Amino acid sequence: MNLFNSALGNNITFVHPAYFIISGLSGIQEMTYYYVFLCFVYIVSVLGNTAVMAVIYLDHNLRTPKYIAVFNLAFVDLFGSSALMPKLLDIFLFSHRYVPYNDCLTFLFFCYTCLSMQSFNLVALSYDRLIAIIYPLHYQVKVTHRFMLSFIASFWVFVIIAVLIAVGLLTRLSFCNSVVINSYFCDHGQIYRLACNDHFPNYIVSCLYPVLIFWLPFLFILLSYLYIGCTLAKVATIQEGLKAFKTCIAHLSLVAIYFIPVLITFTLMEKIHPNARIINLSLTSIFPPMLNPIIYVLQTQEIKQSVKRLLKIRGKSKIIKK
Repeated sequence: MNLFNSALGNNITFVHPAYFIISGLSGIQEMTYYYVFLCFVYIVSVLGNTAVMAVIYLDHNLRTPKYIAVFNLAFVDLFGSSALMPKLLDIFLFSHRYVPYNDCLTFLFFCYTCLSMQSFNLVALSYDRLIAIIYPLHYQVKVTHRFMLSFIASFWVFVIIAVLIAVGLLTRLSFCNSVVINSYFCDHGQIYRLACNDHFPNYIVSCLYPVLIFWLPFLFILLSYLYIGCTLAKVATIQEGLKAFKTCIAHLSLVAIYFIPVLITFTLMEKIHPNARIINLSLTSIFPPMLNPIIYVLQTQEIKQSVKRLLKIRGKSKIIKK
């Protein structure tokens, strides 16, 4: 982080507080039950995403480009939940609301990185479905293991650089008065508004990043499915179209669960009560990671068959040992 400040010259001094105080969800009664509920959701999320990653790793039939993206989605969900939830519970359930300055920026980095990667993972899965349905004969050539790995790696690089820039710009701010963050974590928008010097670059980032990280991916996914629908309507029968579209149901469910709450919250940010915004964002951060593995297990035939095969193999091995 000092790299961002050294370029500005040695004569510039920034006032950084020793800590920030996380004060979200204040004034609401019986919030302990909400935190316990989030803890339960977190446990289900960890178990579900670990199970999906284990199934993909153990079953060689799932070593396909599509499931590279699914594995990465499960990894991001697991990593993101583990970056957010233990700290959130420590802050609110155990009243450790004082977060050291550097710890707060680190917390922000990991939360925003994982939240952003969820969006781009859905883009990767959308592209996979687009090529599989529109160009089925060229799918093996266009969507290879190497392509999907490079595709996802490029998203990781972009997101990490983007979030590092946002965090680096925060280190250029001075905090002279309040250090109270009205959110459930070290929220970028809440932090830069506390600054007592010019925070215009941070304001630009807060306007630009939702477009790049949420709106553009959502637009790409929307256009992809519109193109798929139009193409199927022209060249396929109703039964063939429905059969092809069934392969997209799991992905469309994930898109709806992730994007609808996020886009509503970011679009109506100023019009929503702070506590309502915080609850909505906290649920958006923790619910998709819990639901993603459940949706893929219930609606994806390959995962169902893989789980059955693995259970049969395990059952046979137990019988042989006996």
